[in-house]
Amino acid sequence: MSKPSRATAADVALAAGVSKWTVTRAFTPGASIAEHSRERVLQEAAKLGYRPNLLARSLTTKTTNLVAILVDDFANSYKLPVLEVLTQALQAEQMAAVLININQHFDHLSAILDADQRQVDAVILVGTDFKDEALKLSTLPASRPPLYVLARESTIAHIPAVSCDARISMAAINQHLWQRGYRRPGFMSGPRSLSTALGRKNHFMAFWQQQAGTTVPELAAGSYDHRAAAQALRAYLQQTPAAERIDVLMCENDALAIGVIETARHEFGLRVPQDLAIVGYDGDELAATPSFNLTSFRQPLQEMVATLIAMLKGRSEARSINLPGELIIRGST
Repeated sequence: MSKPSRATAADVALAAGVSKWTVTRAFTPGASIAEHSRERVLQEAAKLGYRPNLLARSLTTKTTNLVAILVDDFANSYKLPVLEVLTQALQAEQMAAVLININQHFDHLSAILDADQRQVDAVILVGTDFKDEALKLSTLPASRPPLYVLARESTIAHIPAVSCDARISMAAINQHLWQRGYRRPGFMSGPRSLSTALGRKNHFMAFWQQQAGTTVPELAAGSYDHRAAAQALRAYLQQTPAAERIDVLMCENDALAIGVIETARHEFGLRVPQDLAIVGYDGDELAATPSFNLTSFRQPLQEMVATLIAMLKGRSEARSINLPGELIIRGST
């Protein structure tokens, strides 16, 4: 059985009694065309079931309206709302996303080269484990699509990053914990990269060193995964006498904090916050549920995505920006 042929611009032009170029202008935002001509073209196009061929159009405009999104930490539940908000914003701009899964078989460099071959208009890195140093390699083509970083900082001046301000957010968290009377803090970190771009750990530890002369122990989870968090906390509690343990644990994100709460309560019988207070970071909806009731710093996700889209569309200068978020105090502290 043969596939039905698709209506073409020539078919619409014939039905509407206009030229093929008039049909093209009718489907081009901002193009010069009389309103009555546009309406007639759109009416005939609807009757014929015509839709413009975006691939063919890209050959003329030199743009594909495709954006590659690189993700490397799918165990992090916060990635789902990030992708939801980002793809919704792209679609509102008549753009579509190409999602690329970074894993042990396909690294960030391979993904960027692959995206370049697909002629995407831009690449957005929303992962956490990529090495900034890899983006400086000479193997990256000079003509590659522009790179942007979302929800983490970049140490490379020419790669714009839109993120939540780590200095301001950690200052708010530290002041809250200090005022609550906590004096034996710990910090649970996620992925380790060659750069120190995330910054949350440095700001947290610097405060406690300056304020109380305290050296903050680091519980390294290694990834933003609740199972990794459980393993890191388990090892710490098994190795540390009760009298010497931390009284509050700052987790680099909510996924880690959720794993910590479950392990502290169900494996060690600890009360939260009486025996161990816990703080997260991101503002994941799961953190707000009664089961966790987690104090967390909410990233301004909508504002971050809107800022990035404005750069991508050329409505604002492409540069690194840190935006303020909000500390949400709940029952875990």
